[in-house]
Amino acid sequence: MRQLFRAFIPASLIGLLLSELTLIFLCYIAGEWLVGRFLNPYLDMNSFIFDDGGFLQIAIVVACLMLGLYFQNLYSDIRVKSFTLLAQQTVLVIGFAFLMQAFLAYARRPEWSLPRWAMIFGSVLALTIVPFWRLLYSRVILKLIGFQRILFLGASAVSQEIAGHLTARPEIGMSVLGYIDDGVEETDLQGGKIIGRIKDLTNLAQTLKPDLIVVGMAERRRELPMSEMLHLRFSGVRFEEAAVTFEAAFGRVSTRQMRPSRLVFSSELGPRKGSIFWHSLYSIPIAILLTILFAPVILIVAIVVRLTSPGPVFHRQARVGLNGSTFTVYKFRSMYVDAEARTGPVWATKDDPRITSPGKWMRRFRLDELPQLINVLRNEMALVGPRPERPEFVTSLIEKIPYYNYRHCVKPGITGWAQINYKYGDTLDDAIMKLEYDLYYIKNLSVSLDMYIIFHTLKVMLFSDTAQ
Repeated sequence: MRQLFRAFIPASLIGLLLSELTLIFLCYIAGEWLVGRFLNPYLDMNSFIFDDGGFLQIAIVVACLMLGLYFQNLYSDIRVKSFTLLAQQTVLVIGFAFLMQAFLAYARRPEWSLPRWAMIFGSVLALTIVPFWRLLYSRVILKLIGFQRILFLGASAVSQEIAGHLTARPEIGMSVLGYIDDGVEETDLQGGKIIGRIKDLTNLAQTLKPDLIVVGMAERRRELPMSEMLHLRFSGVRFEEAAVTFEAAFGRVSTRQMRPSRLVFSSELGPRKGSIFWHSLYSIPIAILLTILFAPVILIVAIVVRLTSPGPVFHRQARVGLNGSTFTVYKFRSMYVDAEARTGPVWATKDDPRITSPGKWMRRFRLDELPQLINVLRNEMALVGPRPERPEFVTSLIEKIPYYNYRHCVKPGITGWAQINYKYGDTLDDAIMKLEYDLYYIKNLSVSLDMYIIFHTLKVMLFSDTAQ
């Protein structure tokens, strides 16, 4: 696992992305070479690439294809489950690149547009090579790269959750050797099985040669074999707390592993002052830019809301913000007037009857959130951060969920780490899950993570079907 943009990304995914970037670029270089070979014998490749802007033209096409692959979720799960589906997705991606080339021609930017036959030849090569390369990568290359061998010291619920996730997602690049534990009677557990007792730690480590030993004891009071662990550590074996491995595997903080003493003495738990400064500095300028860019959309949505149901265009609602302060959040009204007159404050649910017909589409594409740019301009919210909750819900959740109140140590955001990684939630378990994502964001708050979330939000807006 490698940490890029303060998010853990499997090395296998980075390898696939870089290899496909290179292959697609070479496809269009080859496409231009074929033009010179069969259609234009006077074509000079060096002159085309370095003097005539060919490098930029190919780079634009490659960027469109990589963006299309990303929007098709082909970097979310790199395993090939259906070659036919993969080929169809690749066709859609190449079609998107052709549309962008047509747009450049319409915009009278021929210097940015790849010549027609080079585009055709290169696209045929890409359509042939990319699906087969991805199939080869997932079936062969991943095995050749090798897996990081993980041994679990302790079979706690968190350890089993990690092991089950690593086993189900081999592209992460970690293989589970098994568990070492004394207090578990079952031998077959989630993601692996008991392979020995704690007294066998040294022998098993020397025999299995793990790259990492994850420590996750079911009972905190159980004594760890510190002398053996120290000896193994000096012999080159790495140890890691289950909470740390959990963050890398899931991209969220395990609230079950959080202890007040661990939080107090942690050097990594955010938010850091420098990150908060930049977090506030760039939110308002970007909000101004987005308000200008989306002004036509905001006007159209406002007209639709006004014409399709009686009531105000904007919905105003109290939310809890920085340090527990209360502010008024603005949204386009997506529900009927007095929707909560009978029920009182409740979470939105799937197929909620209170939502208007246009409201379903507004929530589907997150257009109802656009007026919250006003809250950003008023310095009540940031572009990125934990989503603000209603005071009625916050009071209840603080009582039921440990550490919930600590999500208010940063400004709430229009979008966030929980929003791009998890669905809308309407249960207590969903609230806990989103809190774990929020705490991960707070711990890793940075400009690069914010930019990653903003970029990923575009895909969620266009292709997600989790809106409520």
